[in-house]
Amino acid sequence: MEENTFIPYGKLGIVALESCTELAGRIDSHLVRMNKEHPTNSADTYIIESKESRFSNGEGKIAIEETVRGKDLYIMCDTGNYSCTYEMYGFTNHKSPDDHFQDIKRVLSAISGKARRITVVMPLLYASRQHRKRGRESLDCALALQELESLGVQDIITFDVHDPTVQNAVPMISFDNIYPTYETIKTFMETEKDIAVDKNKMLVISPDSGAMDRAIYYSSVLGLDIGLFYKRRDHSKVVKGKNPIVNHEYIGRDVEGQDILIVDDMISSGESIFDIITELKKRKANKIFVATTFSLFTEGIAKFQKFYDEGLLSKVYSTNLTYVPKEAIESEWYKVVDMSESIANIIYNLNYDKSIRGILRNTENIKSLIEASK
Repeated sequence: MEENTFIPYGKLGIVALESCTELAGRIDSHLVRMNKEHPTNSADTYIIESKESRFSNGEGKIAIEETVRGKDLYIMCDTGNYSCTYEMYGFTNHKSPDDHFQDIKRVLSAISGKARRITVVMPLLYASRQHRKRGRESLDCALALQELESLGVQDIITFDVHDPTVQNAVPMISFDNIYPTYETIKTFMETEKDIAVDKNKMLVISPDSGAMDRAIYYSSVLGLDIGLFYKRRDHSKVVKGKNPIVNHEYIGRDVEGQDILIVDDMISSGESIFDIITELKKRKANKIFVATTFSLFTEGIAKFQKFYDEGLLSKVYSTNLTYVPKEAIESEWYKVVDMSESIANIIYNLNYDKSIRGILRNTENIKSLIEASK
């Protein structure tokens, strides 16, 4: 049977919230191309028109402008997009992750149970940095997932979750945690053609013990050695919600003359990355690259530009799964890893009730990529 004669689970529809319109537009273009020859599921667009509005006191609402009855719906929201604003009592407020999550619930309320299936595509999982309880504190991520389940969500698609075990909060619905490793390595190899991915010339570095599993994976599929920086913290103090780092201790082989790939799930302020780059340069490392899923740049990009200008940082590779300011995207030291086609492939397969296992086989795909490059 030809692919374009498969029967979809339901007519495909994408509800793209304000925070995710650019990424959703790219995904929509791929889906239009993929479904072009399908007799019943082809369309000029799968984006379902919706309207977000605010009252003057800050209360909001969302209206869906066309029918969703019987559709296979994918709600897309970037909870990290702080560029979205609204007016409240004459002040301009930037949307927080809490505001974005509330918008998802508003969409679910507007759907009113009429869709055949509802999948939430939340690339940056809401409140995922607060993934476990230590004493009397909230467990926001688990509560949010349970809330989505109670509102009729049947599938959640997210990327590189800080702690994937948080999915245990909703064991009865589908939870796909996807890693952009293949796309990151592919973009790196296509861009850095003069860099030899060779055990004798390159090293993978984990910036802390929490990122060690990720670094081990990168090093194993690339055939490279691994090094680790251990964060020694002052547990007697709390600064901006965290125990401040006293020092970074390095464990691993000599980095002198080696190209370095630092891998992590996210860049927040970037201070840990700056400290590690400084330590690596003290040890006479060659070119230093950073590969991360989410670049939040919570304290701006000025220091990244400074490190690049001084020859300390070669490039940051990061996905377009969350908002990144235009000045960073246009910088010489920043390279976007486009995830739109990958997400489109996932949605395409799910819409036809097909397995996405092949798409998620990063190890086999990366090995094929490396062999092809040789």
